[in-house]
Amino acid sequence: MSKQVTRTNGKVRRILHWLGIGGAAALMGIALTGCQTSIGGQTLPSAYYLEDDVQYFPSGPEFLLSNQVRAIEQYKAERGE
Repeated sequence: MSKQVTRTNGKVRRILHWLGIGGAAALMGIALTGCQTSIGGQTLPSAYYLEDDVQYFPSGPEFLLSNQVRAIEQYKAERGE
């Protein structure tokens, strides 16, 4: 008994073929990207965070507009106010 391939059967095969390729690509994309984890209240981007360089930024002034205040005072002093 040979089964005759119809047009619909060919379309279904093509659709399933492309769905399979798309699914495989999606799985590869998910597998190759890091996953975000939460450890000790910290949200860590991937499992490689321990190998990352630690960056330290010293704290700046609490009043963030000190340069602007200094510029305004200098402007007022120049105008004689």
